[in-house]
Amino acid sequence: MKDNEKTEAKVEQAKGKVKKAAGRAVGNERMTAEGRAEESKGDVRQAKEKVKDAFKD
Repeated sequence: MKDNEKTEAKVEQAKGKVKKAAGRAVGNERMTAEGRAEESKGDVRQAKEKVKDAFKD
């Protein structure tokens, strides 16, 4: 996995977690949903890179 892509996935996951927590804290359902979506997007990106690595070896 490229370090840059791995880092991007981790950053996206972290941003999503923060946004989700902030949305819950202020009672904003839209922000919570956006945070979940961002976190999931990071999870998918990371999984994609792991699959690429598995087939590379």
